[in-house]
Amino acid sequence: MKKIATAIALALGLSAGCAQAADAIPAQKVDQALHDRLPADIKTAGKMISVNNGSFPPYEIVEGPTTMTGASADLTEALAQLLGIKIEHATVSGLSGVLAGIKSGRYQLAIGPIGDYPDRQAKNDFIDFVQEFVVFAVQKGNPAQINGLDDTCGKRIAVMAAGSAEQVIRKQSLVCTDAGKPAVTVQSFTDQPSSILAVRSKRSDAFFSSQAPLVYFVDQAHGQLELTGQGKKNGFGDIFQGTVVPKDSELGKVVLDGYKALFANGTYAAIMKKWKLDGNMISAPGVNLAKGAAK
Repeated sequence: MKKIATAIALALGLSAGCAQAADAIPAQKVDQALHDRLPADIKTAGKMISVNNGSFPPYEIVEGPTTMTGASADLTEALAQLLGIKIEHATVSGLSGVLAGIKSGRYQLAIGPIGDYPDRQAKNDFIDFVQEFVVFAVQKGNPAQINGLDDTCGKRIAVMAAGSAEQVIRKQSLVCTDAGKPAVTVQSFTDQPSSILAVRSKRSDAFFSSQAPLVYFVDQAHGQLELTGQGKKNGFGDIFQGTVVPKDSELGKVVLDGYKALFANGTYAAIMKKWKLDGNMISAPGVNLAKGAAK
């Protein structure tokens, strides 16, 4: 956890806690019907554990072993209040660790949002609550001239390990070499702050990742970074992200209905606007909305 905290501080130039917005989110009343539908072991424990893969601002800003702020932290708290239980946070390294932890039953869910793709739906269900776009964070002035996926040949591109962007950039590297151009140097990192720090320290030419956190990092970089590739597909189609739950589980149905309630009562919109995520909102939550986002 010290490594993650240090990376955040270096990448943002301030503590993660300073980034938390001051807006208050209304408290929720317990929905007894939803509570009663929870799996028996969760009701008996009075809690469940949501696992994350380190900081993913402005959704998840990890501040300690079990402490998190951000839009997803607010959503987690609202859902916990609605269900009448506690939802604790745990951090593991890598997306594979997140999915393995849920599969083993060590963790009940991952609030996320985590990218929903058809290949992942085979073993997990995604309760999608945001739409995302994938762009590049580059040094100010874009010295490497990366304005889209086609410009990455021969460049050093940072990505999140095991993420969808890594799959896309590796495919692009093959496109480059097949065309007789230099391969992409793919630099895989386990967390967002380390990836953005690599760009700021000029060890990477760009960080290829979700637009929402990159907007956050660029805003906190005090003019050192900018976004490129906006408004382009960049190897993707429509991208949905959401909460991961075990496949065909009763918990998934409860979480979906809980989100529906938070959408309906305005809590979801308040959280998204608080964290300047208006552009990532969707009209209603859904299960496994992705039909083929990665190409």
